[in-house]
Amino acid sequence: MLIGEVARQSGVSARMLRHYDSLGLVRPTGRTEAGYREYSGEDIRRIFHIESLRSLGLSLRDVGRALDDPGFAPSELVADLIGQTRERIAAETELLTRLGRIGAAEPAGWEDVLRIVALFQALGSQSAGRRQHAALSSVGEVPVPVEALVEAVLSETDPNVAGALRWALAQSGDGGSELLAEGLGSPVAEVRRRAVQSIAEMPDGTATALLRDALTNPDVVVRRCAALALGARGGAAAVPTLIDMVVEEVNDVDAADALSALASDPALADGIATGLIDCLAHDAAASSARRRLTQALADIPGSMTSRALADLSHDEDRAVALTATYVLGLRNAR
Repeated sequence: MLIGEVARQSGVSARMLRHYDSLGLVRPTGRTEAGYREYSGEDIRRIFHIESLRSLGLSLRDVGRALDDPGFAPSELVADLIGQTRERIAAETELLTRLGRIGAAEPAGWEDVLRIVALFQALGSQSAGRRQHAALSSVGEVPVPVEALVEAVLSETDPNVAGALRWALAQSGDGGSELLAEGLGSPVAEVRRRAVQSIAEMPDGTATALLRDALTNPDVVVRRCAALALGARGGAAAVPTLIDMVVEEVNDVDAADALSALASDPALADGIATGLIDCLAHDAAASSARRRLTQALADIPGSMTSRALADLSHDEDRAVALTATYVLGLRNAR
């Protein structure tokens, strides 16, 4: 079979067949009297084998080894090809994501596109200063899509840059909270912490609902951060977690301040006082925890709190009694 017919039947161009011949991959078995290449059935079968291996991404050099070297093991080469393919897919996926984000920003012209690309590059810079500047610059005429800001803030390790990114997200409007919520389920503790901190600074109602849900998160750090943020928003659901923080001496001053702010609502004051008093009465409560709980009662208004402090001023634990007496004196002086 002459080269033209082989090309038609195999789908391999005559030029490529000549290239295979020059490399020694497929040498035609014979020649016609006029000197034309003549391929046998075995030659054609080898051509199809070559094309099959090339479809896997093998180089022509590796194809030749695979066909001619009896000792050539495919496992290692296939593993390398799998790795290379995964790298290509990752690179293409990253490109697709970037293009999608540029499209979402609805650039009016190529200047806008270039500005967005420059911001993306700056957000991925090794320099914390560049990343921070990019975060602060992202709120402008051509803002960075919220997806890019969420991705950046969830991976950011520098506290100053993270703060700038959270600020930029808070200015970005709706949509950021839902994307950040995915970070709450991350297997990485640091990502969960960054997610809840970012949600805490989002001003929308969705963020408030997410913080309420985060009070039942398996991660205690997430629960505590959510409680502090929710308390600042007037969320009564945060009270039990805030009281636990006072007992466990974890951000206890901030937790007590949040309880005080919540107690400014008369509808919540007695409930907060009851929660603190119940913990004080718990036999297993350590002396230091009872003292912190007594201090937390200081800014909880109401007669129930005043009666509890009066009783505590005679407590068997001298530290608790002295704290209660001092707090009661401050309340009476007001």
